[in-house]
Amino acid sequence: MKKIYTEKAPAAVGPYSQAVVTGGIVYTSGQIALDPVSGELVGTTIEEQADQVMKNLVSILEAAGTKPENAVKTLCFLTDISDFAAFNEVYARYFTEKPARSCVGVQALPKGALCEVEVIAAL
Repeated sequence: MKKIYTEKAPAAVGPYSQAVVTGGIVYTSGQIALDPVSGELVGTTIEEQADQVMKNLVSILEAAGTKPENAVKTLCFLTDISDFAAFNEVYARYFTEKPARSCVGVQALPKGALCEVEVIAAL
């Protein structure tokens, strides 16, 4: 198992890796809209935060040697499920190959984030 780390995405805020690779598959940890440099939450709208989340995920996937087009499954968390359509508009720009996906409403996310996404991708 190989652990993935890139300075182009936020450092883990707990005892976990940005991603791990095993058996030719990349498993990212959930990403919220943190700025990779400051560690602060970016944006106040679902669109702004979703865009930062996707940028973070792209950086992690690239560090692992893959890209969003190779995603096979994503898991998305929204603190307000009524943001579903707006979230999808941003998400669709990054995950153009339409991987399998779950999207669920949750009560709260770390640092007051509006969304969190994790990815499973092939190398």
